[in-house]
Amino acid sequence: MGASGWTYVTEYRGGVEASLAALHEEVFEELYGDDDEYGSIGELWADEDFMGEEGTHSILDIQRVVLTTAAPSELDPDDYMTLRPLAPDRILHHFRSDRPTPERFQELVDESYADLLRRRPHERGETLLDESRMRWTGLYVVLYTGNEPSHLAVFGQSGD
Repeated sequence: MGASGWTYVTEYRGGVEASLAALHEEVFEELYGDDDEYGSIGELWADEDFMGEEGTHSILDIQRVVLTTAAPSELDPDDYMTLRPLAPDRILHHFRSDRPTPERFQELVDESYADLLRRRPHERGETLLDESRMRWTGLYVVLYTGNEPSHLAVFGQSGD
């Protein structure tokens, strides 16, 4: 089927883990709410054959937050299915601010997709979305309205 990139912006709920958990619930309901096979995210994640081979091609493929900004390694099984923060220097590079806004995030996502359409196949880019380079992982950025955290942006890719 191939890999799928995904981006989400959700309300910031006092912390990254709480925001991710709420996003998980929303996306699970959207994708599997009417599905008789999985009654919960836990049941979905327990299906190791499905999650290990195909996955959901969504944020549901990310199971936990790690606090390191170090790049994940394909050689480390613990790095798969993780969400990590975009490094502060990369936030400044892309957003030109240490308080990125939801509007600027959307502009950068749009620019990333436009750049992808102009590239040759398998050519690497330098856009915001190119920061996430390993499948089955993602990055997050806390977004601000004024000086207050208001949203959590997550982006990554999953699937084979």
